[in-house]
Order: sequence, then structure tokens, then C-alpha cells
Amino acid sequence: MSAERKPSHDRVHLLTAAPSSSSAFEAELDRWGPSATPRAILSLADAQTYCRRLATSHYENFPVVSWLLPKALHQHFYNVYAWCRWADDLGDETGDSTRALEFLGWWRSELANCYAGRPTHPVLIALRPTIDEFAIPPEPFEDLISAFEQDQRVNQYDNFDQLRDYCRRSADPVGRLVLRMCRQHTPENVAWSDSICTGLQLANFWQDVNRDLDIGRIYLPREDRERFRYSESELCERRTTPAFLELMKFEVDRARSFLRDGLPLIPRLPGRLQIDIDLFARGGLKILERIEGIGYRVWERRPKVTKGDAVKLLIGSMLRAAGRKIGIGRSGY
Repeated sequence: MSAERKPSHDRVHLLTAAPSSSSAFEAELDRWGPSATPRAILSLADAQTYCRRLATSHYENFPVVSWLLPKALHQHFYNVYAWCRWADDLGDETGDSTRALEFLGWWRSELANCYAGRPTHPVLIALRPTIDEFAIPPEPFEDLISAFEQDQRVNQYDNFDQLRDYCRRSADPVGRLVLRMCRQHTPENVAWSDSICTGLQLANFWQDVNRDLDIGRIYLPREDRERFRYSESELCERRTTPAFLELMKFEVDRARSFLRDGLPLIPRLPGRLQIDIDLFARGGLKILERIEGIGYRVWERRPKVTKGDAVKLLIGSMLRAAGRKIGIGRSGY
């Protein structure tokens, strides 16, 4: 893996999406960051309000809390989202890699204080009851911090195993947190969830090959590029060659396999949660279908899931959930 990269926004699926503006986040740092003096200690109610406001003030491709989610879980999802939002912004909105690593180290210490029963940051004050309610271990949060730290040091990957390990820490923990909060965290469910989350992140990588190169990131593994004889110079020049199209087909097919391998999770989930998770998985599959539909020419055009696609995906997810409820299509996911 290569070092020295320009920080930029990464996708943490299901709970995070669009980044904050740098100026807005700098204001948050001034008020709640490590140098804030003195930092106010909020009540639990005020800390929860802070997380709810943070979660509902950012544009999302999918809402953090959908109408399908049981109301009792709304605040818990806001709390976890707010933690992810801060971690993501500390990696991407603080100016440079050295400063980002310092802030991420501070965020790790804030997490440790929370688990030790001494939260002081409003996000951690709100998050502590969520951790207690669902017996959430520190590992999913620590893995996310580790991935954000890696973003400061690594801008491309030698092989798919390295990229998969990154997805394991940057995407899979979010699905595991969702399973914890929905009380569906079993080894089998975790394996399926990990497959969906990694598939989603890969789909986003292949959708954004062009945009990521703009910010100095290359997610197409070097080993795969060499296998298909697509050179470094061709990549830097964004050349669409037969080799590139074959490479992209290979990567799209692999991402599709991850998503499909995770589909057995859906009928194992309760009620309306089936629709939520089905919608995310099918959304990833739709992105891959759109890439295929443009002949894998992602240098020339960014494939998009349209509003019309989103409506059809929602209707399809609801119909599949209804079919499972009455015993139709049990094996079709």
C-alpha cells in the first residue's frame, strides 16, 4: 500500500453520507473539540438533542432514520450517526493528514472515556446509554477510527485482500452496529451483513472511479490492473481501453457477488427492518446495473440511481417483504 494521501470524504454506509462544510465543522471544533475551554458538559437530554439535530441537518442519499424504523430506535440511531459523523469529519474536514491523525487520536480517547463511564463530549454523553442498552462493544467504533486513520496514510491498494480489509473496518462495522441496535446480532447475521456492507462500498468505489482519482485515491487494486494489463499511465490518463472495460466488469461482478451473498440476511430480520436492509442491498445492485448499462465507461460518465429507480426499489422491497409475510417466495429473498 502506498503512503501520503490527500484527505477526503469516504462513504460509511447506512449511517453517514455527505460531509460537513469545513467552516461549519471548524466552528464545532471550537466549541466541542479538544481545545475548547472550558467545554460545557451537557445534560443527557441536551446531548440527545445535539445528536438529533446533527443527524437531521445533513443531506443523505438515504435518511439516517427512515419511517420504516421503529420509533424507539430513532434516538439510538441519531446517537450512533453523530459519532460516525464526527469521526468522518475529523478525518476529512480538519485540513491535513497530520492534524487529522491528531484529532482522530483524541476521538479515540473520548471513546475510551465513554466506555470507562466518563463521557464529556455531547455525542459520547448521548451514546453511552445506547452502548449500555444494546451491549455494544468498542470494536465497531475502534475499527471505524482505524479506517479513518488509514485514509490519512494510504491512497491505493496492492491487492484485493488489502482493500477488503479496509472495507472490513470502514463499512462492515456500521452494519454490525445496526444489528446490535435491532437485537439481531448473531454470527450468521453478521457474516451476511458484512457481505452487504462490503458490496455496497465496492459499488460506490466503482461508481466513483473518476471522482476518487480527482482527489488522489485509487481503489482498483494494483494486482487486478496488472492482471488485465491496464497500466498506471493509462489509469492516470483516464483512458477507456478494452483492458479497462474488462477490469471494470470483473470488479462489478465481484461487488455483485458480495451483495447477493448477503441477501439471506433479509428474511432473518424482523418486520419493517427487512425493507430497510433490502432497499440498501438492492440500491447497491442497481448502481452496479447502471455501471453495466453504460458499458463500464465510468471515466466518461458517472452512473446514477435516479429518483424513479429509488421509488421502484422501495416498492420492490415492500412487495418482497409482504410476500415473505404471507409465505410467498421464501427462497427468493
